[in-house]
Amino acid sequence: MRELDLTSLRLFVTVCETGNMSRAAEKANMVASAVSKRLAQLENTVGASLLTRRKHGLLPTPAGETLLEHARSMLLSASRIERDMANHAAGIQGRVNVLATASVMAESLADEIADFLKKPENQNIQVDLEERISPAVVRGIREGVASIGICWDAAETGLLKTRTYRHDHLSVAVPKGHPLGQLAEVRYADTLDFEHVIMPVNSAVEIMLQREAGLLGKRLHHRVIVTNFEAALRVVRAGLAIALVPREVTTLYAQAYGLEILPLQESWSRRRFILCHRGEDSLTPAALLLLNALTAPAATLETSS
Repeated sequence: MRELDLTSLRLFVTVCETGNMSRAAEKANMVASAVSKRLAQLENTVGASLLTRRKHGLLPTPAGETLLEHARSMLLSASRIERDMANHAAGIQGRVNVLATASVMAESLADEIADFLKKPENQNIQVDLEERISPAVVRGIREGVASIGICWDAAETGLLKTRTYRHDHLSVAVPKGHPLGQLAEVRYADTLDFEHVIMPVNSAVEIMLQREAGLLGKRLHHRVIVTNFEAALRVVRAGLAIALVPREVTTLYAQAYGLEILPLQESWSRRRFILCHRGEDSLTPAALLLLNALTAPAATLETSS
């Protein structure tokens, strides 16, 4: 197969998104015939039909759907290359991609990175953050998507290098007057008599909670699935379900939402979060600086505890 060119891929993506050759040509400042010719050449290059005409416009064929996914990824990578090269031309000396879980993003990470970037010696460093669940954080570091990952240490990190980042404490968020609030101590088994609002079912914490419920001979029944803690606490405020959330996250919302935050009396409720990477020799100077800056607070906490 001959080499794919980005212009043709970009046109193909635009046609798929608009479903119309003329609109795609208008967006690309080209005539429709030129776009059609480009797409015909692209089909010849990949050896498959990519588009089919339906009543509501052009749609990708099964082969087109596959190419569309790859094309979007390639165009995103190309865009990042252009941005990074422009940054270097402007004098930015380093860019660090960081993957982190929702718990980490909801707590102190953004403030810590902002403090890092405010230092005069770091003014030419750019940090990009992306939220993922713990297994996806580890996978992204292994695949080289990012330099540094931050996730719960329950994730299987394999041969990746790790450092302690921070700890948090899972607690139970309930509306005021909830029956769990009448207990002297709340065990996980007590919460399983009520419906929960949970984070995505394939996240590390939800997998662990399902496993722990099974060991107790019970099931974790969820009523709502959300993607962030603020949404979870809104569901609790509405009285639809209870939530297991980090105590460190709930501080900002508990009083405003009229919630009770109950300590969870389980050994696993205190969680350790780790920084993971492929090895210091694989990190750029900018990434190593950030790694050391993010490790420092954990070292201070462990020394004082």
